[in-house]
Amino acid sequence: MVIQGLQKLTLLDYPGETACTVFTAGCNFRCPFCHNASLVIDTHRNEEISTEDFFAFLKKRQGVLDGVCVTGGEPLIQQDLEEFLDRIKKLGYLVKLDTNGSFPDRLRRLVEAGLVDYVAMDIKNSPENYGRTIGVKEYDISSINQSVRYLLGGNVPYEFRTTVVREFHQRSDFESIGRWLAGAEHYYLQQFVDSGDLIQKGLRGYNDKIMAQALEIVKKHVETAQLRGL
Repeated sequence: MVIQGLQKLTLLDYPGETACTVFTAGCNFRCPFCHNASLVIDTHRNEEISTEDFFAFLKKRQGVLDGVCVTGGEPLIQQDLEEFLDRIKKLGYLVKLDTNGSFPDRLRRLVEAGLVDYVAMDIKNSPENYGRTIGVKEYDISSINQSVRYLLGGNVPYEFRTTVVREFHQRSDFESIGRWLAGAEHYYLQQFVDSGDLIQKGLRGYNDKIMAQALEIVKKHVETAQLRGL
């Protein structure tokens, strides 16, 4: 595991649970609005946290924390992720996995092995505009579709979420996303905020009024959709 960040306490990242968040390095996407660009590009420059130091921390927090959020970057590119999650579970923690959904077979194996308790999958944009939004032109979204269908099948508690960026998302995208995720249990629209650690500078979020309008479009198909972070 290549670990390059640890948030020792979060009350927001894992719904309903007190958790820590561990950040893995590397990603197969290049989303211009990625708020953790330093975990995606030139990751060799970052300090690493050893796996043993991380588990020493978890052992000290047993009985204090409920869960561990594993994020990135894209955690599913880590070769030894299964073993890593297994060690977390054996310490009695719940595991939340953040993913871009591009590795559906590996996601399925982790869930079926009982190594993941909650999945948060990013929906970057409408199918029509996916490649442009993730910085990979002509991207074949068949893998994304497989992950969406798997989660919609109710195999594990999950949420879908979209970070809304003015330069990438329009009304027609929300219409398309709503149809795509019809019937989803949890879907969140998140207002883009410049973290200062972006791949592309100069991007902007929509104001609260436009976010509310986007939500109403989505709710025609996903009744449980909500805004997050407003």
